[in-house]
Amino acid sequence: MLRRFTLLFSFAVISHAAAEIDFGHEVVPLLRAHCIECHGGEEAEGGFSMNTRALVLEADVLEVGKPDDSLLMELVMTKDEDDKMPPPEDNKAALNAKEIDILHRWIAAGVPWEEGFTFAVDRYEPPLKPRKVALPAGPAGANPIDLLVGEYFKNKKVTAPKQAADEVFLRRLWFDLLGVPPGEEARALLGIPGGLDRKAAVELALNDTTRYAEHWMTFWNDLLRNDYAGTGYIDGGRTQITGWLYAALLGNQPYDQFVRELIAPGPTSQGFIGGIKWRGRVNASQTREIQFSQNISQVFLGINMKCASCHDSFVDNWTLKDAYGLAAIYSEKPLELNRCDVPTGEMAKARWIFPQLGEIDVYAPRDKRLEQLATLMTHPENGRVQRTIVNRFWKRLMGRGIVHPVDAMNSEPWSEDVLDYLANHLTTSGYDMKAVLRLIVTSEIYQAESVILPEERGTYVFRGPIRKRLTAEQYLDSIRTITGVWPKADGNAFKEGAQGGQLLAVMEGHQLKKWDDRPIRTVFASRDPLQSALGRPNREQIVSARPDQVTTLEAINLANGPELSALLAAGAKQLMSETQGDDLVYQIFLGALNRSPTKNEERVAHELLGSPVTATGAEDLLWMVFMLPEFLYVN
Repeated sequence: MLRRFTLLFSFAVISHAAAEIDFGHEVVPLLRAHCIECHGGEEAEGGFSMNTRALVLEADVLEVGKPDDSLLMELVMTKDEDDKMPPPEDNKAALNAKEIDILHRWIAAGVPWEEGFTFAVDRYEPPLKPRKVALPAGPAGANPIDLLVGEYFKNKKVTAPKQAADEVFLRRLWFDLLGVPPGEEARALLGIPGGLDRKAAVELALNDTTRYAEHWMTFWNDLLRNDYAGTGYIDGGRTQITGWLYAALLGNQPYDQFVRELIAPGPTSQGFIGGIKWRGRVNASQTREIQFSQNISQVFLGINMKCASCHDSFVDNWTLKDAYGLAAIYSEKPLELNRCDVPTGEMAKARWIFPQLGEIDVYAPRDKRLEQLATLMTHPENGRVQRTIVNRFWKRLMGRGIVHPVDAMNSEPWSEDVLDYLANHLTTSGYDMKAVLRLIVTSEIYQAESVILPEERGTYVFRGPIRKRLTAEQYLDSIRTITGVWPKADGNAFKEGAQGGQLLAVMEGHQLKKWDDRPIRTVFASRDPLQSALGRPNREQIVSARPDQVTTLEAINLANGPELSALLAAGAKQLMSETQGDDLVYQIFLGALNRSPTKNEERVAHELLGSPVTATGAEDLLWMVFMLPEFLYVN
């Protein structure tokens, strides 16, 4: 008990010390003024570079948490002019008492460093305008992605992976495009003489507009932070865009129109830029205006404007004025800049961050300013919008973005040519999102055997599609598809009013039954404990990539969670009422893994089922299959 108290006390002291130092406004100016000219950027006198925290620690010039034992403190405080830093002979001013105190507190606090910050000057700067890509020579009719990837593999001396088996490819395709395992109609394609016609399979999947829309709701709900219940919905401080979004996906709305209707919205799409109206006192970065600035930058441009919403960014070139300039486009009242939540007295001016494409009329009413912004955002020469969305699609299908992470589009892609070719394909296809998905999934590299992403060391090298975990929605919808046990809609996604009314109209226009008469996909239900445990986020913040690693909470719920247990028990009873014996085993394996069981699996399955088959045995078989890595992952 005493040891635990000591650890907690020590942690509290360290946390307090860290809170007393401001890296951006105290440490960075000090290092720039006295150190970086000789030890930053391309300079590293004496072999010592301060470009990153790792390089500072590597040089062994300071003891983390122990400033009085640090050589760096000794060198800035010594009276010996031969050792003193900065060197007096270079006419550098010595650190004054205040600066020495800052350095002392910084080391004492554990040398805190803003994530991603560097004093290096060789930052990658992506182009703004679209860039034409010359395709390498190759066989007629080859997928352009394969030509570009083939050239990349040649340059990187990477052996191209073998093609995945038809059964594996079909399961991957259905999960990636429709979010559920392939059914009987899709599996029938496997029995055609000559092998699976993969292009026919792609078209069958893309033409299933209902399942397509329902599946991609998950992607866009996360990205547009659209939900059906939770923070802000109780008091009307937040509105959903479910009806508008579902209609857009069902009709495969062109992406430029999609973006414009979100930025300059009508009644059914205004929930995105409206953000959340937080109750009580909020800091400056939580206001709706600043949320607008952050959200449109992250979603459509892959830009982190959150750092710049507090102060000039440490990780890229965006400034506080940039963040507030976007916020002022949305604001209906004068907007004062706040630096680190402290008012500056300076008023924001509505402005677009890429003025070379056009400007915002600061005197126009808000609705007009939003229309101007929507036009500028979807300007044909704003290649960043096009690159950002195709990079997100590539990440969704291939397991890792061409630019990584997907919200850091100022990072260098592993292939500029692949990224730009996909971006150009989006525009030449009339901003057809399905056209981009089709181009990727019909490529040989998408259809190749998956690889397990190794721990990254050094520069990333693309080697093929990466094995992906099922999302919470994919996992639950798969179980429900196989067992036939579906929940009733909780109604939150279909409430009366603009969203619910439009959604019902859309459904009727597509000859869909009312939700009370058909299975309800998990994506349309408010989050329950099992969905949360399996990784479906609350959407108070934009979620562009869910965690790859299994959490302890997920493992516990998958091992013996009461909600999953109840679902499998109901599923076992439902299956037993419809199917018996061998048919039951084959139905489960075909549905879950898109293959027949092996002889050994068949033997174990029958041992679990018992003779005669029992509900407990059927439930145990479901547990066994649904816990297999082959089921939990998209290979």
